[in-house]
Amino acid sequence: MNTSKLKKFAQHARRNLIEQVSNKLDLVLSQESPERREHPQAVKKLEVQIQAHGEEQVIEKVAYIWFNRFCALRFMDVNRYTRIGVVSPAEGQFQPEILAEAKMGHIDEGMVDELARQRIFALLDGKTPSQDPQAEAYRLLVVAICNYWHGSMPFMFERITDFTELLMPDDLLSGNSILAYTREAMTPDVCEDVEVIGWLYQFYISEKKDEVFEGLKKSRKITPENIPAATQLFTPHWIVRYLVENSLGRLWMLNRPDSRLVEQMDYYIKPEQPESDFLRISSPEEIK
Repeated sequence: MNTSKLKKFAQHARRNLIEQVSNKLDLVLSQESPERREHPQAVKKLEVQIQAHGEEQVIEKVAYIWFNRFCALRFMDVNRYTRIGVVSPAEGQFQPEILAEAKMGHIDEGMVDELARQRIFALLDGKTPSQDPQAEAYRLLVVAICNYWHGSMPFMFERITDFTELLMPDDLLSGNSILAYTREAMTPDVCEDVEVIGWLYQFYISEKKDEVFEGLKKSRKITPENIPAATQLFTPHWIVRYLVENSLGRLWMLNRPDSRLVEQMDYYIKPEQPESDFLRISSPEEIK
C-alpha cells in the first residue's frame, strides 16, 4: 500500500474541506441566506453549536464528518457493499453511477424516499429552477444514501437532518472536487485492505497533531478538543499481532507447551529462560 499517496491526499482533503465548509458557513449564516428561510431550525442548531464550541471547532467537526463519509462510501463502492456506485462512476463513465442512473430515471426506492425522488427528478427534468441542477440533485442523493446506511451503521452515518447537510461542500462533481481526489487516492487495489481506513484517519489528523505538539513546546496546554489529534494513532495489524501473540499467545504456550498454535504466531518470541511463575489456565475462557 502506497501510504505516502494516502498521506498527501488526506492532508490535502482536510485543508480543502475546512476551506469549503468555512466558506459555506459564511453563506449560511448571512442574514439573507436561503437556508435561514428554508431550514430555520438547522441554522438555529448551528448557531447554538458555534456559541457552545466556537466556529473553528464546528468547522473542523463538519469537515471531518464529510471526509469520513466520503471515504467510507468510496471503500463500500469499490468492494461492492453498495448496489450502485454512490461516489464512484461505472466503468467508462465520469459521473457517480447513482447520478447517471437518476438522469435515466432510475432511483432505488428502498434507499431514497418518495419526496427526495420527486425533488431529484424535478431538478433533473428542469421543472425546478437551479443554477446547477445536477449538483443539487447529487447532493440530495448523497444525503439520502447516508441516511439509509444510518440504519446499519449509525456510528458512521449519523442521520443528516441538521446543519451538516447545510455545510456539505458544493463542488462534488468536477475533476478538482474532493470526490475526484478520493477516487484517485482510494484505488481498487488500495481498497482491498481495510487498513486504508485507519491510515487515512491518522494522516487526516497528522497536521493537527503536529500543531498540538508544537504548542506544547511553547507551554500551551492540550485542550479537550485537541486530545484526539494528540493521542489517537492508527495501529497496523502487525503491531496488534505482536502485542497479542506475546501476551495472550505466550500465556497459552506456557500452559500448553505442545500446542500447535505457535505455528500460526509469526511474531511470537519464545522465552529465553524457562518460566514457572504464570497464570494457570485450562481453557481460553479462563483468561481475564
